[in-house]
Amino acid sequence: MTTKQLVKITLPVEGMTCASCVHHVEQALAEVQGVKSVQVNLATEKATVELDAAAAPVQALVAAVDDAGYKVPVEKLSLSIGGMTCASCVAHVEEALKEAQGVVSASVNLATERAYVEYVPGVATLQAMRARVEDVGYEVLGVVGEQEHGEEALRGLRERAERALRNKVAVSLAVAAVIMALMWSPVLKVLPAFWFNVLMFALATPVQFWAGREFYRGAWGALKGRTATMNTLVAIGTSAAYLYSASVTFFGGFVEKVHQLHAHAAFGHSTGTYFDASVTIIGLILLGRYLEHRARGRTSDAIRKLMKLQAKTARVLRNNEEVEIAIEDVTPGDVVVVRPGERFPVDGAVLDGASTVDESMLTGESMPVEKQAGSQVFGSTLNGQGSLRYRATKVGRDTMLAQIIRLVEEAQGSKAPIQRLADVVVAWFVPVVLGIAAITFVVWAIAGPDPAVTFAILNAVAVLIIACPCAMGLATPTAIMVGTGRGAEQGILIRSAEALETLHKVDIVVLDKTGTLTVGKPTVTDVMAGHVSEERVLALAAAAETRSEHPIARAVVSAASGRGVTFEQPSEFTAQAGLGVVAKVSGARVVLGNLALMRAQGVELNGLQPKAAGLEQQGKTALYVAVDGQVMGVLGVADTLKPEAREVVQQLRRAGVEPVMLTGDNRRVAESIAAQVGITRVVAEVLPQDKAEAVRGLQAEGKRVAMVGDGINDAPALAQADVGIAMSTGTDIAMEAAGITLLGGDLRGLVRAHRLSRATIRTIKQNLFWAFFYNVALIPIAAGALYPVFAQSGVPSGLRYFLGEFGFLNPVLAALAMTVSSVSVVSNSLRLRAAK
Repeated sequence: MTTKQLVKITLPVEGMTCASCVHHVEQALAEVQGVKSVQVNLATEKATVELDAAAAPVQALVAAVDDAGYKVPVEKLSLSIGGMTCASCVAHVEEALKEAQGVVSASVNLATERAYVEYVPGVATLQAMRARVEDVGYEVLGVVGEQEHGEEALRGLRERAERALRNKVAVSLAVAAVIMALMWSPVLKVLPAFWFNVLMFALATPVQFWAGREFYRGAWGALKGRTATMNTLVAIGTSAAYLYSASVTFFGGFVEKVHQLHAHAAFGHSTGTYFDASVTIIGLILLGRYLEHRARGRTSDAIRKLMKLQAKTARVLRNNEEVEIAIEDVTPGDVVVVRPGERFPVDGAVLDGASTVDESMLTGESMPVEKQAGSQVFGSTLNGQGSLRYRATKVGRDTMLAQIIRLVEEAQGSKAPIQRLADVVVAWFVPVVLGIAAITFVVWAIAGPDPAVTFAILNAVAVLIIACPCAMGLATPTAIMVGTGRGAEQGILIRSAEALETLHKVDIVVLDKTGTLTVGKPTVTDVMAGHVSEERVLALAAAAETRSEHPIARAVVSAASGRGVTFEQPSEFTAQAGLGVVAKVSGARVVLGNLALMRAQGVELNGLQPKAAGLEQQGKTALYVAVDGQVMGVLGVADTLKPEAREVVQQLRRAGVEPVMLTGDNRRVAESIAAQVGITRVVAEVLPQDKAEAVRGLQAEGKRVAMVGDGINDAPALAQADVGIAMSTGTDIAMEAAGITLLGGDLRGLVRAHRLSRATIRTIKQNLFWAFFYNVALIPIAAGALYPVFAQSGVPSGLRYFLGEFGFLNPVLAALAMTVSSVSVVSNSLRLRAAK
C-alpha cells in the first residue's frame, strides 16, 4: 500500500480585506482535491496549505484562489536550457518544470533554447527547477537577465558549445573519410580481415564514445525520466551498428554467416562490419546539429540588433558639470546631455534645445521626428544635428527599448495554437518509431533475403536514424522567432504567438475613429470670412481663446500662430460650458462658439449659417466668430484623418478583411468621416463602456474580429476582440490590453502586421508539411517497403545504386536525409527576414 506524500506550502494571497474574504479563500482551497487542511491569515495575507503533492498541484490552488475572486501573485523567469535537440526534449523539459513545486506554467522553446516559467515566489525555487531539469538529462545554463548570467555570458556558453560541436563534427567526418578510403584502398587486400576490422574498430571507437557522448547522455537522461527522445533513437541505432561490427570482429565464429559473399549496401566492399556506417551517421547528425545551431542563432538577429543599439554610457549634469557615467548609474530625474549624432541613453522629456531624432529603430519609419522642450525622447534613438538636455524618466528595464526586447522575447517563447498538432504527434513519435524499428528487425530477420540478420539490423538502424522529431520541433518556433523579430524591426510589437497566428484569420477589423483613423487632436481646417479678412477672423478667435484650456481653443491658437497671425490678450474672459467663450478684446465684445451660443447672445449671423451647415455636413465643428453682435466669420475645426487612412482601408478590403468604424460621435459626423476613407459599415454613438459589447455583437455574427484603438476607453474592447491592436501613441492601458502594438502611430503598420501574420503562418504550414511528409514518406522506405518493387526488374540503376539490390535504405543516407530535413526547416523560416 502506497503512502501519500503530504507537504505544507505557504501561498501569498492578494485582495483580502476582511474575515469574510478569509473564509472564502479557505473554502476555495479546501475544495481542491488532495488538500488536507487550510489556514489563511489576513494580517500576513498568506494561506498555509497541507496537501498531497501528487493530487493537488500548485496550479490547481492558484486557479481556485483566482476563481474565488482573489489573486496569488506569480513571477516570471527565463532559463537557458542546454542539451535539447528535438521536440521530444521540449516536452520532457516542460513536464519536468511543471512538476517542480510552485511552478504554475512552463513553456519551452527549442529555437531559443529557453524555458519561460511562471512560479509562485516563496514556494518555487531555482534549485528545485534546476534539479528537475537535470533529472531528465538536461542542463540549466543560467537565468536570463541576471547579472552573472546576462546575455553576453549565455552567448559565451553557447559559442563554446558550438566550437566543441564543430570539433566533434570535424573529427567524426575525418575519421569517416579515412575509414571509407581504407575500405577502397589496397590495404583491404593486404591485411587479414581480422586485423583490418581491428583497425576499423580502433578508429571508430573514439568517435562512438567521445563524439557520440551527447547521444548517450541524452538517452540516459530520458531513460531516467522513463521516456525517449531523438537521442535515444540515435544512440540505439549507432550502437547497434557498432556493437554488431565489434561482434563480427572479435567473435566472428558466432556470426560466420555474415562473412558470406555479401556486398556492402553502400560502397560495394566486403568487410562484414559497419564501423563506417556508425561513424558517418554520428558525423552527419552532429553536422546537422551544428548547421541547425548556426541557423537558429540567426533567427535571433533582430533582438541582438536592438540590444547593440543600447548606449553604454551617459553624459549627465552633476554639480553643474557634465560627467560621463555608466548607463546603469543613471537614475530617474538626472539631467542628461546629448550632443549631435549621439544615441539617447535612456527615456526622458526634453528640457531645452531643438533637434531631429531618428526613431526608425522603434517605429520602422525613416523620417526624423522634430524634438523641442516638452517632447518625449527614447533611449537608443539617434540624435540629429542639435544638442538637447533632457530629464531622465525611465531607465534600465523600464525604457521603451527594454520593454520591446522583453515583449519580443516573451512572444518568441510563447506557443502558437498551430503548434499543438506537432506537440500531440511528438508525444507519441519516438515510442512509435522504436516500435516500428523493432517490428522491422523481427520481420526481416525471419523473412528477409540472405543474410537476413544483417539486413534486419541495417533496416532497423535506418528507421531509427531517419526518424526526425527535431524538424517537427523546429517548424513552428523558428518561424515565430523570425516573424516576431521582423515585426519589431518594422515597428510591430507582437506580445504572443497566438496573436500573430490569429491576425491572419480575422474577418473584420474594427477601427476606433479618434486617434486611430484620425490624428487624435482637433485642428482648424477652414477659415471663412464675411466682410473682413481671414487673418482678422483668426486673430479675433485666437485672442478670445487664449485663456482657455479646451482642445479646440488650443487648436485655434495654434492655427493663428502657425499662420504668423498676431493677436492680443483679452481683458475679460468667460467660458460657456458646451457652447463657447465670451471675451473682451481691445474694448470689443467677442463671442466665439456654436449656433446655440449665437442665438443666446442675440448675434446677427449675416448670412453665414449655410456655410457653417456645410462644414457640419462634412463632420466638422463650426465655430462662429462674432464682434459686437455681428458674425465676422466661421471656423471649421475637425480631428483630421491620417493621410494613410484611406490607403489602409483599401488594402484591408483587397486582403478580404472588412473594415468597420467604431465611434462615440453622432451618426452624421461618423458616416461623413467613414465615407472619406471608404468605410461602409459604421457603429456610431457608442458609449465608452459599450465598445466591448459592440465587438461581442460582431463576434456573434460568427466573425473573427480584430480591434484597433488607442485610448483607455478602448481597453475593454481590445481585450474582448480576437486580436487587440493598440497604437503606441495612445495610453499604456490600451497597449497592455492588446496582443499587438503598432509603434509610431502609423496606421499602415496594421496592413504590415496582417501581411506578416499571413507570411509567418504560411511558413509554419510549409515547415510542418515537410516535417510530417518527410517522416511519413521515408520511414516506410527505411523499413524496407520498396523491397517488393526492387525484387522485380526494371528499377532504374541510379535507384539501385543508392538503395542497393533489394531497395534497402543505407543508414548513412538516412542520416544525411535527417540532417537535410531539420536544416531545411530552419532555412525556410529564415526567408521571413526578407518579407516585405
